[in-house]
Amino acid sequence: MAKRPVFCPTSEGHDLVKIFSVDFEWFPGFSIKQKQRSIDALHEAARLREVGPILEISTKSSLELGSALSAFNLRLTVSPERNTTVEGAYQGSKVFDNGGPYPDLFDLTGRQIRRDQRLKNSGNLVAFEINRIQWPLEPKTVFYDWLYVSALCQNKKRAAQLLKYQAFTDIEFNPRNSINCQAHGAALYVALSQRKLLAEAISDRNSFLAVMRRYDYKEEIKGLDGFSQEELL
Repeated sequence: MAKRPVFCPTSEGHDLVKIFSVDFEWFPGFSIKQKQRSIDALHEAARLREVGPILEISTKSSLELGSALSAFNLRLTVSPERNTTVEGAYQGSKVFDNGGPYPDLFDLTGRQIRRDQRLKNSGNLVAFEINRIQWPLEPKTVFYDWLYVSALCQNKKRAAQLLKYQAFTDIEFNPRNSINCQAHGAALYVALSQRKLLAEAISDRNSFLAVMRRYDYKEEIKGLDGFSQEELL
C-alpha cells in the first residue's frame, strides 16, 4: 500500500485547495505502465470517498491533457523574447548565495536542467528572480504556483478543460522530497477561476501574494507534512 495527496479546489471558505491523503495499492516499477496502474488504483480509492472526477497531472498520465499540463511540458511566455516551460522558468529563476538567476536554463529540457551543477553548487537558495522582479521563499510554493497559474492563463483551451475536474493528483509528487506540485497548481487555478479571482491574482507579484495571504495558503501547504516516507514509497 502507498499514500498520496489529492488536491481539491474549493469555491468558498478559507482554503483555496483542500488536501487529503488516500491509501491505495502501489504497483512497483519504473515503466509508464506500472505508474499508470498505480494512478488507476489511486483514483479508484479516491472515488470510493466520493471524490471526482479526477485528473492525473504528470508525464505518466494516461490522458493527453494530464501529460500536456505537466510542468515539463506546459509552456509560458515570460517576456516578448522568451518562451519556456514552467519547470524551466522555475529552475532558471532561482537565486542562490553564490549565483543565479540562470535564465539560460529556460532554453533547456528537464533532463538537461537536472544535470546542471550550478543548481547544486551555488549555495543556499535565497529568492527567485524573473524579469528583474524578485519573489520571496515564503509562503512556500507561491512562486511555483504563480508560474503554473500564469501558464494556464496563457493556455486558455487547456485551462478550460481543467474546469471539468474536481480533484487532481501527481503520482510522482513526494512531499518529503519536494514542496512544489503541479497538481496543486491546477487545483489552485480552478479555485481562483471559480471565485473569479484569476485576473486579480495574476496581475502582478504583489497582487498574487495578497490573494494567497487572504486565504489559509500557508496552512494548506502545511497539510502535506503528515506523510511518512514509508507511506509515500
